[in-house]
Amino acid sequence: MLNLILWTGGGLAVLLFLIGVITSLSSEKSLVDERIGQVTESGRPIISEKERSKPLTDWLNQQVAGSSYGNRVARDLARADLKMKPGEYVTLMFIAAFGVALIAWFIGGRSYWFGAIGGIFGFMLPGMYVRRQQGQRLIKFSDQLPDMLNLVVNGLRAGYSTMQAMESVSKELPTPICDEFRRVVQEMQLGISMESALENLLRRIPSDDLDLVITAVNVQREVGGNLAEILDTISHTIRERIRVKGEIRVLTTQVMYSGKFLAILPLIVIAVLYVMNREYMMEFFKPESGICGYIALGIGAVLIFLGYITMTKIAQIEV
Repeated sequence: MLNLILWTGGGLAVLLFLIGVITSLSSEKSLVDERIGQVTESGRPIISEKERSKPLTDWLNQQVAGSSYGNRVARDLARADLKMKPGEYVTLMFIAAFGVALIAWFIGGRSYWFGAIGGIFGFMLPGMYVRRQQGQRLIKFSDQLPDMLNLVVNGLRAGYSTMQAMESVSKELPTPICDEFRRVVQEMQLGISMESALENLLRRIPSDDLDLVITAVNVQREVGGNLAEILDTISHTIRERIRVKGEIRVLTTQVMYSGKFLAILPLIVIAVLYVMNREYMMEFFKPESGICGYIALGIGAVLIFLGYITMTKIAQIEV
């Protein structure tokens, strides 16, 4: 009976996941939704009539969106440029947790310990993917920032206004920088001030270089001055910083991957030994071992975590 329930639940989870993926890929936003949806600080699109016909999604969004956690999730999704609502993201976390737990339970010889570990790992998977997308997008944006500044400087020297120069960025440069500046231009066209639109941009792209550019633009609008000259100088500074960061990234990549591999290697060894020789691994949990087995596993987990944190800190060099 338990197996039937688990298999039925797993099938429903996979079916819901596939339906969600197909719906997300096939949905089309209208031009009005695309423009108005960018006004919000989180960048969440306005719910269309087609999307309002999903009572479960609406209920989850109402429960999640009104909380501080929902605002944080919406901000993280906007930074990763993932077209999902907070409720859909939370649903995906639970589906991933259940699916991975079911797979781990089956592979681990129907052990509830393996199922629990798989559930925790599956629950963390969407967050890991979102953080990875954020990092990649931030690096891409930072690499394109000097080209954006050069285009803005050339536009200002040719007689463009600041808004016209930003509009040319949204048309000429590749993603993700063109998408973000298109959003900024759309917000200003809908009546939001340039300062607020740029602040929203900084919330979506937490970059120190972008913060420097936005500060320069805001100061120039208040006190005046030659914005083209200021941005030209900033562009040179950012290019040098990007060059140094690239060199550091090349030198520290091996350390970062070594830290990740060494952190996950004990878990892989434990899983393999548990599948191949379960009696040997169960020595930690035998009653005659008392609390010693749990203490040994806890100390090992703490040492692995501290080692990973230490290697990560060594590889993080601020420029």
